[in-house]
Amino acid sequence: MAVALNPRRAAHPARAPRVPLRILTAVPICDGHDSAVTTINIELARHGIEVIYLGYHQSVSAIARAAVQEDVNVVGLSSYNGGHIIFFKEVADQLRHSGNGDIPVFGGGGGTITKADERIMRRQGTDRIFFAGTPLKDIMTIIQRDYARTAKPNAKFKGDRSLARAITLVEQNLSARRPPRVIPARRQGRGFVVGIAGPGGAGKSTLIDELTSRFLRQHPTGRIAILANDPSHPDTGGAILGDRVSAIYAQDDRVFFRSLATRGSLTGLSAATPAAIGILQQSGEFDLILVESVGVGQESDPFGSFGQSRRLTDAVLFVLAPHYGGLIQLQKIALLNGADLVALNKCDHPMARTAQAEIQARLNQNGRGQVLHSTTAARHFDPGVDALFAAIQALGSARGRTGGAR
Repeated sequence: MAVALNPRRAAHPARAPRVPLRILTAVPICDGHDSAVTTINIELARHGIEVIYLGYHQSVSAIARAAVQEDVNVVGLSSYNGGHIIFFKEVADQLRHSGNGDIPVFGGGGGTITKADERIMRRQGTDRIFFAGTPLKDIMTIIQRDYARTAKPNAKFKGDRSLARAITLVEQNLSARRPPRVIPARRQGRGFVVGIAGPGGAGKSTLIDELTSRFLRQHPTGRIAILANDPSHPDTGGAILGDRVSAIYAQDDRVFFRSLATRGSLTGLSAATPAAIGILQQSGEFDLILVESVGVGQESDPFGSFGQSRRLTDAVLFVLAPHYGGLIQLQKIALLNGADLVALNKCDHPMARTAQAEIQARLNQNGRGQVLHSTTAARHFDPGVDALFAAIQALGSARGRTGGAR
């Protein structure tokens, strides 16, 4: 994705907004060229911007849905395969027709988008086309200057955009050091909340996607929500929120998916997470809410499993991969004591059989009857994921929450 400067606007050094600007980036359907957008994503994050990367080969509906649920400032598209005149128009049209035309669309495509194309695309609703050869510094200046804005309550927003804006307002107030309106997590009725933690690389995002697929198949009228936390960079404040790349099944309208940056919180969760859970529960729309923490360490307790503070979720699932480092490392992991559910993922790994025996022995020491679920989330229709989803539903039913059944 490259940029053309608008001569009508004088470029000047941009100052990072106090509340991070959020951009959704994606590559259109039938286009597998992601090297340019990856470069832009890194540069955006380096300038304090939160980038929700959707991935390549993305449809118009997937891009528009993600933009609405993420309540982004702007959508940036990188197109190298042609077809940009129609595709960009379709994205802008779908946002406008759904009542979300306040989200602008910009993009670029190296040498594939001509000046003549740009004139047509601007008339059709594309805000800006960025051409090859523009320095990255100038690109960042324009984006921060023209797309940073303060979110405000909007009674016209409906459905998922209304929920998304409520979460944005909480995040914004916390970033500006203003106390948010307290939205307590509701503990009655539907909306079984499962916190999912584990070290980086355990495959949490892929496992969540496979659990989502089970929910959608088994509950054809239900809705599921996912809150995915990723770390902000401690220096710039920017972030690459990439969990949607693994979220194949989030392209269903019954899935609400929101990415959250930690913005300096050291708990493994954004400080806005408790209020975001409350917003989703109070909507009454969701039967199951999955909350993913960032990759956690040995002493981490992001969901309050040990009672030192109010427990944030109804249940906690801890996910490990076979390469955890040996028996002594297992002894150090506190959440193996506190988790309601434990999964060993990536069980197609050669070390999986040894890991299964070692982890189950570690769980037996807890004396809580914990069962290790062996999963291979990268394999569709994995029976281990089936069993794990059944265990989640059973736990929800046992605690008086539906976990999916209407």
